[in-house]
Amino acid sequence: MVTPYDWQENIGHRSRYVEARLESGIPVAAASIPEGILVASFRYQASKLYEIYDRLMYSAIGMQSDVEAVRVAAVEFCHQEGYRRSEDDVTIQRVATHLSQPIKQAFGDMRISPMVVRALFAEVGETVDQDKYYAIDFDGDYSVYKHKFFLAGSVEAGRTMGKAVEGVDFATANRDDAIAQLREAVVKGMDPDGSKAVAGELPELTFEAAILVRGENRVRRFVRIEGAPD
Repeated sequence: MVTPYDWQENIGHRSRYVEARLESGIPVAAASIPEGILVASFRYQASKLYEIYDRLMYSAIGMQSDVEAVRVAAVEFCHQEGYRRSEDDVTIQRVATHLSQPIKQAFGDMRISPMVVRALFAEVGETVDQDKYYAIDFDGDYSVYKHKFFLAGSVEAGRTMGKAVEGVDFATANRDDAIAQLREAVVKGMDPDGSKAVAGELPELTFEAAILVRGENRVRRFVRIEGAPD
C-alpha cells in the first residue's frame, strides 16, 4: 500500500531527476522590442525556436522527444481550436492551460516517466505591453510574464541571464542591439561563472534567433533571423 509519505517521497525523487536532466539544457532568452517578440538561443542540429500558430511561438529545453511531443500537441490544439472556433480564440492562455494538464498528469503518475521539459510560449500583441510569455514547468505548473523571459535549466542560470541584461531597455531597442544582448544572456546562462569558457568546455553550437513581428498587415509573423535549419 502506498502511503501519502511514499507518494511525496517519490515526487521528490522525480523532481530531482528531472531537474538534473534539465541543468544541461541550452537556455533561451526572449524579449519584447518595438518590432515584436525576439527570441534567441543556441542549438546543435534541430531548431529550438518554433512557430505554432499565428502570433504564437514556442521553445523549450529538455529531452528532445518530450520537447517535440509538446510542440506537436500545441500545434494540433491550436489548429483544432482555430477550426472549431476562430483564429482569435487561439490564445496563449488556452494553449498553456490545455498543455499543462498532460504534463502535470505525467509528473504525478508513478507508473510512467515524467516529461523532461521546461517550455516557453510567447504571444505577440499590438504593443510591447500586450505581449505575453507563459512558462510551463515539468510538473505542469505555469507562470505568466511580461516584457522578457529567460528559460534556463536552473535558477542560478536564469538569474545570471537576467543580470546580463540588467538595465537594458528592450522596449526601445532596435533588433540588432536586442539580438546582441539576448545572445550575451544565453551565453551567460550556459556558463554562469565563466569556468567552462576558460576550460574550453563550451560545445560547438549554432546561434539562432527569430522574431514574432507585430502588426495586422503581416502575411506571416514568424521570421527566422539567424541560424535557419538546413
